[in-house]
Amino acid sequence: MSKPDYPITPGVRFLRDNAIPFVPYLYTYEEHGGTRVSANALGVPEHQVIKTLVFETEIRKPLLVLMHGDREVSTKELARVIGVKRIEPCDASMAQRATGYIFGGTSPFGTRIPLPVYAEKSIFELLKILINGGKRGFLVELDPAVLKSVLHATEVEVAILPS
Repeated sequence: MSKPDYPITPGVRFLRDNAIPFVPYLYTYEEHGGTRVSANALGVPEHQVIKTLVFETEIRKPLLVLMHGDREVSTKELARVIGVKRIEPCDASMAQRATGYIFGGTSPFGTRIPLPVYAEKSIFELLKILINGGKRGFLVELDPAVLKSVLHATEVEVAILPS
């Protein structure tokens, strides 16, 4: 059996263990390049590249938010929707402790501890999405329905245009 030409991350193991079909894509990671760089490298709209963002509530309870690459999260609206006082991005060390992944390589699949997942509602209107596979410079293409069926993602409408 030949060695796969992509990394075998906890995210990939999770996808395989759950028999989720995916297509791997590698690209050259650029520090602070974000989804713009990956979308350009892979020739897809940035709206189709989904960010995995790690936030925490006012009591430091971590959670994941899946958002289009060309949008940002309204933390005020997200806090209101999920019924907490405040939501803010986790710092890098807290995010890594909760997910097992480093910034720029965070996948919603195979996180160190199970986390609640919130996904922007319009993601489910796309035929396919590209989302981090668990390593910088590595995305997987899959059906967005997986986010609900396997991650039990809760739909939210908290997207805002970047300022």
